[in-house]
Amino acid sequence: MSFVEDARWFTAAPPAAQAGVPGHVTLVGAGPGDPELLTLRAVKALRNARLVLYDHLVGKEVLQYVPADADLIYVGKEAAHHTLPQESIIDLMVRLARSGRSLVRLKGGDCFVFGRGGEEAIALAEQGIAFDIVPGITSAQGAGAYAGIPLTHRDHAGTLVFATGHLCGRDEVALDWAALARPRQTVVIYMGLSTLPIISRELQAHGLPADTPAALVEQTTLPGQRCISGTLGGLPELARAHGIRPPALIVIGHVVALQQHIARGLRAQFV
Repeated sequence: MSFVEDARWFTAAPPAAQAGVPGHVTLVGAGPGDPELLTLRAVKALRNARLVLYDHLVGKEVLQYVPADADLIYVGKEAAHHTLPQESIIDLMVRLARSGRSLVRLKGGDCFVFGRGGEEAIALAEQGIAFDIVPGITSAQGAGAYAGIPLTHRDHAGTLVFATGHLCGRDEVALDWAALARPRQTVVIYMGLSTLPIISRELQAHGLPADTPAALVEQTTLPGQRCISGTLGGLPELARAHGIRPPALIVIGHVVALQQHIARGLRAQFV
């Protein structure tokens, strides 16, 4: 595989032989990390790829399905460090497709669950570029299965909510706190580790008891996965005490308390 260190290299004018023949884009969800959780369709797309734009949370094991002579461009975004801004990633995809190059846009989890896949699909559609979408197992599903936390349960959670904990403005997380604090539901918050004190405080202020079971799942479905369980009120201190680092999910709800029962029979995933 050819790793391209500087994605701007591909913004040059295309070869004349390719001009005027648009390429095709395949948006692929790589799943939560474990390469065995890739879908068959995702593996097929990777094996047929000639050019792949991949994100930060896509592991090397997943990239091994890409042919050795294909081009790989890293366009990952980490907290406070973006290789390319989202607008530039979209512009790069459009330029490449217009030049006649078909490509795979590879994202962690699922493209349409906090993966910016919606923005990219809209941009491609507006530019008249053909594309298809390969869904992936989202991180919340992987975390629940590998940690032994059922995201729904007839007796404890009839509603499942996914939310993002990104800051919006100065020390503000723009979420519907009253809706997230409703009883009998599971709340999974992506990208919320840095704002965990705000999340814990606001949910309690809107009626969710401090002793509500909650957990942090770090490195979901990977060999280094850790699941730290506690309560909503104590979660920020648990995160500090255990040195939890991104990527990590926050799971809140009474289903977390079921982990102690399920874990007794849960076979180790990493064999």
